[in-house]
Amino acid sequence: MTAREADVPGEAVPGSYTLDTKLSGALGGRTAQAFERAFGHRTVGDLLAHYPRRYALRGELTALASLPLDENVTIVAEVLEVRVRDMRQRRGSIVEAKISDGTGILTLTFFNQKWREHDLRPGRRGIFAGKVGDYRGARQLAHPDYELFDESVQPDANDAAARRWVEAPIPIYPATSTLASWQIAKSVAFLLDGLGVVDDPIPIEVRAARGLHGQRDALEGVHRPEREADWKAARRTLRFTEAFVLQTALLERRAELRAHHAVARRPRDGGLLERFDAAMPFTLTDDQLDVGAQISDDLGHPVPMNRLVQGEVGSGKTVVALRAMLAVADSGGQSALLAPTEVLAAQHLRSIARMLGPELAVELMPTLLTGQLPAAERKKALLRAAAGQSRIVVGTHALIGDQVSFADLGLVVVDEQHRFGVEQREALRLKGAEPPHVLVLTATPIPRTVAMTVFGDLDVSTIRQLPAGRAGIESHVVPLAERPGWRPRVWERLAEELVLGRQGFVVCPAIEPKVVEDDGESEVPADVAGPATSVASVLAELAAHPRFADARVAPLHGRMSADEKDGTMRAFAAGEIDVLVATTVIEVGVDVPNASVMVVVDAERFGVSQLHQLRGRIGRGSVPGLCLLVTNAVPGSVARQRVEAVAATLDGFELAQVDLELRQEGDVLGADQSGGRSSLKLLRVVRDGDVIADAREVAETLLAGDPRLAGHPALAAAVRRRLDDEASGYLSKG
Repeated sequence: MTAREADVPGEAVPGSYTLDTKLSGALGGRTAQAFERAFGHRTVGDLLAHYPRRYALRGELTALASLPLDENVTIVAEVLEVRVRDMRQRRGSIVEAKISDGTGILTLTFFNQKWREHDLRPGRRGIFAGKVGDYRGARQLAHPDYELFDESVQPDANDAAARRWVEAPIPIYPATSTLASWQIAKSVAFLLDGLGVVDDPIPIEVRAARGLHGQRDALEGVHRPEREADWKAARRTLRFTEAFVLQTALLERRAELRAHHAVARRPRDGGLLERFDAAMPFTLTDDQLDVGAQISDDLGHPVPMNRLVQGEVGSGKTVVALRAMLAVADSGGQSALLAPTEVLAAQHLRSIARMLGPELAVELMPTLLTGQLPAAERKKALLRAAAGQSRIVVGTHALIGDQVSFADLGLVVVDEQHRFGVEQREALRLKGAEPPHVLVLTATPIPRTVAMTVFGDLDVSTIRQLPAGRAGIESHVVPLAERPGWRPRVWERLAEELVLGRQGFVVCPAIEPKVVEDDGESEVPADVAGPATSVASVLAELAAHPRFADARVAPLHGRMSADEKDGTMRAFAAGEIDVLVATTVIEVGVDVPNASVMVVVDAERFGVSQLHQLRGRIGRGSVPGLCLLVTNAVPGSVARQRVEAVAATLDGFELAQVDLELRQEGDVLGADQSGGRSSLKLLRVVRDGDVIADAREVAETLLAGDPRLAGHPALAAAVRRRLDDEASGYLSKG
């Protein structure tokens, strides 16, 4: 269906629709299907929340010279000339129209549509939409959609209506090849004409204190503004509304979780936790003690803990989680630790066994359960978990399998939550006879506004301090765009560390030429071009380098089997491998104190948080770390800014803010994180931190006096409307 085929009915009858009316009943089945296919919109409220991305003016033209190739664009321009010519190779005609912004020229091309010659007359202006192509070096739109401005309405100093028409901003909507911006505008206008009373989700006293409009006025102002001030004021109202409704939903879910009963888990005097603390060969940091106390308090209450612990790379989150597991074991319960990869699961198990020591390890019987275990070992692991012999079970997504059961699951620890789907986390949680306590760990620091928006239903604890005795890390950008001759020095510097008896990592974005390691979190900026450097090519380069003739170099990547990856990591940890040439499978959890140097090749292909995570693999002991960020990105590009930001600081919380500002929030709250329509519309977590904080405070106060929103039916309806079933599930299972 084209934009011209998706027509709205004639005139709407005022009061015909509510925000919950199905689009099929308002616009007709064909148009409703077009909106659902294009954007997932099903109701009137969905479409009215499809806000314009910008506004144009009828007297304004678009910079045609800057239009990107192969992208769908919507522009305002003026027709310069139109001509018709016959096709050379076959029967038929071509209509070519040239449009201009006053400096650049763009060609519109139509095949076998001679009537366009009379429609597109020189001097007419309108909105044109299509995919930008290239024909013999010139920009063109082939078969674009367009809407010409009404010639009968001319600016007249004595005609106020005409002046308003000329001066009114034109909403430009996010559009597709099947639904043009003006077709969306017509459908929106039709729905607004037929929309009945819109109850306000924001209490009148809250609106008045902030100078906000009513919801109906805000919808009119954002979609049909008469002047710039209208849409700006409307956006301000709708932005606060979005924050307020989302925060109310998050706080509701948080209250629902706390309404469930859980078994209180308290450590025994002289029990496992006390014995572990007494034998601990190091002193916990103040942050570790504070967060441990918060977790202990949560576990001691008969309501499910739902806490996020965020901490710097190497800040000791694992020991904090282990102490929580020991408290649960003291009460007779079991803990399950869900890790994102088999390499990390195996390392967690080894690390836990090492920290426990032989005596406690025998009592707790920590067990590994992954999909790659041999059948005999898997059967033993399943029996230990089901019988309650194993008080700590560490595994990957295999933990959520139907065959896995627990005698008394008291605590679920999720490492790097963002790598697991909603259903995976919920399936593990449901394995407890009563809801288990949940502890989420992340080594990706989260700015406060993101934490409030993404994890608003979790209690958040933070570990900033690093354990004493760390030698620190130096980070340097190796700018090959300006200094291509510096590449040999990178390998020389790596070799110098090996001579000192140390080990190193070389991280590449690809496994083989043209085969990029897909970790589901690709963050390659748009301004990065060219093929990615591969593990295979670096292995060949080092093999040919005289300084590495005697070095033990090995690969590590996602195409290797679980046994191969685990064997390689064990050998590297034991000092049997000097250089590990790897992809991002080493991003989290790998702990080799003797590793002193990391070379990240094509560093511009990794995100800020990824680079920070990777760098955290070195400098973990008394050996100082050196991180060389090798990049081909040109100065001033977004890709280069990301690399330079990482080199400039070791503060992950500062980098998280930089990352958010560079990436924007579309990457922060995508569908994988928050489900369905719960992604943000107008709210921007970088810009709107104060709005989010204000909205949360208002929501907390309101829910404290009316936890079921009985006195606020419009807000309750807005919460239901805002979150579809998938998103609601995400919030309740988070």
